[in-house]
Amino acid sequence: EDRIQLLNKVGFEWRQSQAPWNKRYEELLSFVQEFGHARVQRRFPKNPSLGEWVHNQRRKHKNNLKDDASSKIKKDQIELLNKVGFEWGRCRKPWENIYEELVRFVNKFGHARVPQNFL
Repeated sequence: EDRIQLLNKVGFEWRQSQAPWNKRYEELLSFVQEFGHARVQRRFPKNPSLGEWVHNQRRKHKNNLKDDASSKIKKDQIELLNKVGFEWGRCRKPWENIYEELVRFVNKFGHARVPQNFL
């Protein structure tokens, strides 16, 4: 008990910081603003850490749905992700969505020669 008081005295934070999660969420918001959707590839070349983070959020959510105690995703985090149109399942994009992305690319660059590594 004395140790707890000593730690409290120096301002020890008992709750895990939300800063890393919030940083990635801000990166996701930037991604949504740039690309118009929240479907970040797991191996997103421009920001590999964001792609891995998105993958981990899906995995944590899936575990949460199974009432897995190891899931560390919080209800407020799920709500924030839902607000930006986060897709919880890895799904193939419908042809129409890919076509819309191509139209946006053509409007931006003036041609339809999309580089293979372009996202």
